[in-house]
Amino acid sequence: MAWDHQQVNDQRVRLLCEEAATAPHDGGALVIDDTGDRKDGSATAHVARQYLGSVGKIDNGIVAVTSLWADERCYWPVHAVPYTPAARLPGGERDPGFRTKPQLAVELVQAARQAGIGFRAVVADCAYGDNPGFTQALTAVGVPFVLALKPRRGTWAPADAAHTPTEAAGELGWHSPRKPGQWRRIQRRFRAGHAETWWAADAKLGGWGPDRALRLVVATTDPASLPGHRTWYLLTNLPRPATRRAQQANLAEVVRLYGLRNWVEQGYKQVKGELGWADFQVRSDRAIRRHWALVCCAFSFCWQAFLAEHPTQPEQPAPCDSPDPQAAPSAARGVTASGHRRRTSRQELVAGGVASGAGLAGPVERATTLLAVVVANAAAPAAPAAA
Repeated sequence: MAWDHQQVNDQRVRLLCEEAATAPHDGGALVIDDTGDRKDGSATAHVARQYLGSVGKIDNGIVAVTSLWADERCYWPVHAVPYTPAARLPGGERDPGFRTKPQLAVELVQAARQAGIGFRAVVADCAYGDNPGFTQALTAVGVPFVLALKPRRGTWAPADAAHTPTEAAGELGWHSPRKPGQWRRIQRRFRAGHAETWWAADAKLGGWGPDRALRLVVATTDPASLPGHRTWYLLTNLPRPATRRAQQANLAEVVRLYGLRNWVEQGYKQVKGELGWADFQVRSDRAIRRHWALVCCAFSFCWQAFLAEHPTQPEQPAPCDSPDPQAAPSAARGVTASGHRRRTSRQELVAGGVASGAGLAGPVERATTLLAVVVANAAAPAAPAAA
């Protein structure tokens, strides 16, 4: 059966945008990331020895660059494209078809905007924040962003000035909660119900500063020690307000936006652990893209099933609410429970134009029946061998 994976994905995104419970808005984040998985051999498209984040080292495998829309209520994949290492191309890095991961990420941002997906900022980790080409490309088209930086990323500066984000954070004048210097107290409230006190401030480093086109925002739970896993160094082009109160709210907004990045990690656990993202046995580029498109459809069906079981939604979270990395549900529990205002108003098919009938089962309404059929037709256990 011939079908176009891009058309299917476009239809899926359109349906998510049209449904009030999952529709993107200008307060959410477009999260950019990449993920790799081991694959043997070299006959499969895009497979080569390269860094795989899932194993934390260089290994043989495939990498996808992805975009995901997220807010405090829900999150869902937008686009995913395979990264082709230069070694797989005849001309290497000079090959006309070669694209770096940041270049692919810029194309995903453009694709999201063309699809009419609203967001407050593009959010990504230091693999993209430390890439000047990525930040310059987003700045050139006026796309706001909040990107992480490596703590010890060096930059040129006079000998007596800070040279890394960590050193810049040390110059913010912290003494104590009563004498915080330039630090501002903010509250991060999590979906699990608890809250944490964080501190955030605008720092100066090289050409970055509070009144520059690019700002360096440092956020941490402890300005005195700057604990590694609880401190963020964020590069943003969101403008700094003029008044002190507005500045504090703006810092909280920057921290809130980057906190939404956690959903991409949660999403990877679910599509890989439950939906078989990397469990394909095909070799061609088109087949791989089809497989990923179907996994994204399955992820969206999970949201549909959840909405059918939870037709009501609690009050909207406060602006600085964040997903809780420790309280986020495991992959085995599927999509995060968040509740929504109403039941899905209509049942639409991603593969439009297929007439309903006795031969077409809706997976959401008939999930239990379909599962029972699978169990009933499962292979019987092997009989014990004769002694």
